[in-house]
Amino acid sequence: MENQEILLDLVTKRMPFGKYKGRKIYQLPEPYLVWFARQGFPEGKLGMWLQTIYEIKLNGLEYLLEPLKKYDNLK
Repeated sequence: MENQEILLDLVTKRMPFGKYKGRKIYQLPEPYLVWFARQGFPEGKLGMWLQTIYEIKLNGLEYLLEPLKKYDNLK
């Protein structure tokens, strides 16, 4: 999977379960992502997305998603 595709997934895919079910991955609050970082990320694509958005938010890189947010309403 290419990095661009992963970033696009972060702005188009939704959380499938839990307190923030239905929210786009990039919209998940940082404390929720910190909780996953401590407890362990799920396996598969979802875990990769959560870990990626956690790293993006942790390092102040949200600006990388700005150009992709135009795709937010497409999927």
